[in-house]
Amino acid sequence: MSTADYTTTFLVDETPTQVFNAINNVPAWWTGQIKGDTDRLGAEFTYEVPGAHQSKQKITAFTPGKQVVWRIVDARLHFAKNKTEWNGTEIVFDIAPKDGKTEVRFTHRGLVPAFECYNGCSNAWVLLVNGNLRRLIATGETQPSPW
Repeated sequence: MSTADYTTTFLVDETPTQVFNAINNVPAWWTGQIKGDTDRLGAEFTYEVPGAHQSKQKITAFTPGKQVVWRIVDARLHFAKNKTEWNGTEIVFDIAPKDGKTEVRFTHRGLVPAFECYNGCSNAWVLLVNGNLRRLIATGETQPSPW
């Protein structure tokens, strides 16, 4: 992991198992069109916001209550000159107990400030991870699109 990779961390009252289960209920927090399984090792799923973003993720790590990793195997960012900037990057969720709470550390490995989409993509992750995912963990309720 590079120190330049986009990362954000937050604490929740829920257990590592509850956090893990919420992360893997991807359609409930990553708003867009999702097709495929999002809750098992080796599964592949696609995410799409028509006209803006298409990506295919493969789940390469899946340790209950501890970690989930998605490798971006194919992406098209329609708003960027280099539409394939995400290809080969990894989305990592690390889960750990901390001071009686659960810490969620989200890292998009390879999403670095040199990328054209860094500002827009990191702002979207703030809304989706710190907003939607965090609220899903706390409430158990599917979250609407933040935009």
